[in-house]
Amino acid sequence: MELRPLGGTGIGVSPLGLGTVKIGRNQQVKYPSAFTIPNDGAVRELFDLAWELGVNVVDTAPAYGNSEERLGKLLPHKNDWIVVSKTGEIFENGASRFDFSAEFTRKSVERSLRLLGRDYIDIMLVHSDGNDMNIIRESAVCDTLQQLKQEGLIRAVGMSTKTVESGLWCVENMDVVMVTYNVDHTDELPVLQRAAELKKGVLIKKGLQSGHAQSISDSLHFVFTQPAAHSVIVGTIDSAHLRANVAVTERVLASCS
Repeated sequence: MELRPLGGTGIGVSPLGLGTVKIGRNQQVKYPSAFTIPNDGAVRELFDLAWELGVNVVDTAPAYGNSEERLGKLLPHKNDWIVVSKTGEIFENGASRFDFSAEFTRKSVERSLRLLGRDYIDIMLVHSDGNDMNIIRESAVCDTLQQLKQEGLIRAVGMSTKTVESGLWCVENMDVVMVTYNVDHTDELPVLQRAAELKKGVLIKKGLQSGHAQSISDSLHFVFTQPAAHSVIVGTIDSAHLRANVAVTERVLASCS
């Protein structure tokens, strides 16, 4: 797959990114069916295949169980991937908890760097609890991420948003926004449109409706008609699904050009 510029970040991303919830956590998730977390050999094979197919974006988070730790151990060509991680949410003892303080944010980023075995993280997002504007206005997380970027520990900062207002704020004030956009959820279209105007980076979550999409082709075509949809994050632990998703993405992008 041909890489695309992620807004003005200077980062090139594959149009399809690999989400890694399923390699680290299978509790309290919203997928159509239950699944077993794959062993190290299966994860290595999946990463090798993704790299072979041209996928260079991998999405993780502390909230994804031991996903970051497994990426640090198993990801091939580790320093060549574009790693997206998050701060603010931790999943432990079967439940999520949130902390957006400056101290927690710094420790969270440092922990992610250690687990991932990286000197820097390409894209670090705020993992919202749904109270996006409260996080922005009343916590230190966004300012702390900007400081960590200045220190060279992060290349680009942003938020995984849940409201239009916060998405627009993020587009105006940060480098990257991650938004939900699919055939059944178009509320955040104004965010994509404003991002296109300002040449800001956009990552799409739930483009396939967390596995509930009726047609992968129709769903991806719908998303990629938006110029600001730079990379769609799709989670899978099935090699056949990964091959199919990449093939469909390439066909869709060819038809959109």
